[in-house]
Amino acid sequence: MTVEPHPLDVVSTAKIEQLVEEVAIRKVGLGFVSTMTLSVLAGAFIALGAMFYTLVVTGSELGFGPTRLLGGIAFSLGLILVIIGGAELFTGNNLIVIGWASRRITTAALLRNWTIVYFGNLIGALAMAFLVHVAGTLSMGDGSVGITAEAISASKLALNPVSAFSRGVLCNILVCLAVWMCFAAQSVTGKVLVIIFPVTAFVALGFEHSVANMYLLPVAMLHVGVFNIEAFVSNLFFVTAGNIIGGGMLVALVYWFVYARSWRNVAS
Repeated sequence: MTVEPHPLDVVSTAKIEQLVEEVAIRKVGLGFVSTMTLSVLAGAFIALGAMFYTLVVTGSELGFGPTRLLGGIAFSLGLILVIIGGAELFTGNNLIVIGWASRRITTAALLRNWTIVYFGNLIGALAMAFLVHVAGTLSMGDGSVGITAEAISASKLALNPVSAFSRGVLCNILVCLAVWMCFAAQSVTGKVLVIIFPVTAFVALGFEHSVANMYLLPVAMLHVGVFNIEAFVSNLFFVTAGNIIGGGMLVALVYWFVYARSWRNVAS
């Protein structure tokens, strides 16, 4: 007699590690066209979440904390679309480090995936920034949405390298934990719920997400008609480096160190 798993059963962390590793191997095995297409989608999805965030926080009279909370919930749309819709997101793909640490993925394959996905995300985010600009979306609320977009961009560009890097680290710890916990969810509803809280937290706390910045900075530059490419690249460089450390080392490698060697030792 087969015993069906109870719907409330939780997938163990050790099992999640194995699942993440297997998915990582499949990700690096995807062809260029598929990887690039799914990466462009992810950049667009995150941009949609950033658009929603910008609108929601505009004109809010709830106070600083509640407004950030509400904005974070709105921004969660981006990662929900990536996970449920199926797309390749650079920050989430930092978890591929697990397969690399287990020597089932080569350094070349890891870097190939990250490079394709990163530039695919950039294309998707820039395309959405352009579409929002030509659509006149930032003119909503008598131009107040545009003012909010400018303020968001200015605050990000004002960060010094240490702050940008540190906020990038903290951001991707939460993003990769959200992705990690999705492997424990048994339903679409469960996946949505485990995404919302970590993503809301990183947005409310002002942490930095490289792919979100690929949209938030250019859309404001398009709005004001002033393009500071050097500042844009500098912000992305330090935030991206922080994202890699946060997701790749402080989530992926930590769980690999605790669990991957254990189950392999048992198997051998």
